[in-house]
Amino acid sequence: MRILKEGYLFIVLPLVLGLMVFIIGGSRFSVAVGILFILVSLFCIYFFRDPQIEVTKGKNLVISPCNGTVLDVSENEKEKVVRVFLSLLDVHLQRSPIEGKVVGVEYKRGKFLLAMKEQAHIVNEQNIITIENENGKYFVKQIAGVLARRCVSWVKSGDVLEQGDKIGMIKFSSQVDLHMPKTVNIKVKRGNKVRAGITVFATYNNN
Repeated sequence: MRILKEGYLFIVLPLVLGLMVFIIGGSRFSVAVGILFILVSLFCIYFFRDPQIEVTKGKNLVISPCNGTVLDVSENEKEKVVRVFLSLLDVHLQRSPIEGKVVGVEYKRGKFLLAMKEQAHIVNEQNIITIENENGKYFVKQIAGVLARRCVSWVKSGDVLEQGDKIGMIKFSSQVDLHMPKTVNIKVKRGNKVRAGITVFATYNNN
């Protein structure tokens, strides 16, 4: 299993501190503290995992950009939106839902409300990655939560992506929204568990 490079510091630092406490200390308290640091390191190995997957691909498919639980599915006169909550136990890297070209990466400052709060997707700090192909524009919103204090984008304007390519990650629990053209047919509903690069979010009407 691969580990995302963004996790190296979170893994190594508590591991080193834990070993130092074991070496320097001798009391039961120091042993307990050392074990705690090592457990934190092990958790971060799990959190920053990058599992190998077989990407679901198809010209008429829109696949999930993230792992997590669907919070809401909505639509308005312009678009359809799927909002997903990522818990601390979910894989936290994001993938491109379609093949296409990155036409924008926008960072917005904001608050750090709980990711499940109704207004989090509006007022929280976020990155908006816009990907376009012949079927329209797709907006992947990486939204920070109360613990997620940094959204990381690995792509820039002009990049050409294959479906399922890795595009970024969010450090610790958070939310990801996918805004799609109104012409797609949504295939998920609230409460569904989804997996980045695997779960089909929607299909095109010409499918």
